[in-house]
Amino acid sequence: MATAKKTTAKSKPVAKKAPAKRVSTSKKAPSKSKAVATPKMRSFHVSPDFPAFTTFKITRQTVYWVIIVSFIIFMQLWILGLQMETSTYIENQLSALEEDAQ
Repeated sequence: MATAKKTTAKSKPVAKKAPAKRVSTSKKAPSKSKAVATPKMRSFHVSPDFPAFTTFKITRQTVYWVIIVSFIIFMQLWILGLQMETSTYIENQLSALEEDAQ
């Protein structure tokens, strides 16, 4: 079914006044009150000297990588040790079972 539309009270449109024109006595363009400071362009400057790829320099990143790699190596050696102990234990258990069976 059709529904009835609600009517709203309409107010009369307010006529907008045109802004008053300023009479400028100087030929300069009016400046904005809040000008955004833009960084000045710097061109034709010498770029910083980056070291060659093959040079060696200890930096903070070098220390981080040494710590990470040493941790990985330690964990790998620990896992290998556990695997060797486990395989030795299993072999000893199997040999003990075979001796008991004979």
